Amino acid sequence: MAIKCERIYTKPADLNGYRVLVDRLWPRGISKVNAQLATWEKEIGPSTDLRKWFNHDPEKFPEFQQRYLAELQANPVLSDFLDLLAGQLPDQDVILLYGAKDETHNQAIVLKDFLLKQLADRVPAARLQD
Repeated sequence: MAIKCERIYTKPADLNGYRVLVDRLWPRGISKVNAQLATWEKEIGPSTDLRKWFNHDPEKFPEFQQRYLAELQANPVLSDFLDLLAGQLPDQDVILLYGAKDETHNQAIVLKDFLLKQLADRVPAARLQD
């Protein structure tokens, strides 16, 4: 399994993976049919307060990472999502979809690193790729 990040507004690079939207808000102008999602995990996205505070400001990204990681660690929904990834999807790529324009300073990047670390204990290293 590889975990990839992809902007939902770009033409899908991979439709064979397990496509997960990780934004709390549905992206404007994207139809649910055209998104071709497996699931929308809005509860995993940053809280509304954190999202508004960050406001996609690259200078705030280091602190955003810390705050978002704290939210993830306290998030009860995340455990179920990790179980799904570890148990049901070990041989399928996971594509974390996000709406932000900035491809290097967004929650999907933080979430990807977090998931890789959490899954390292659950999935054999030979089946987990960056």
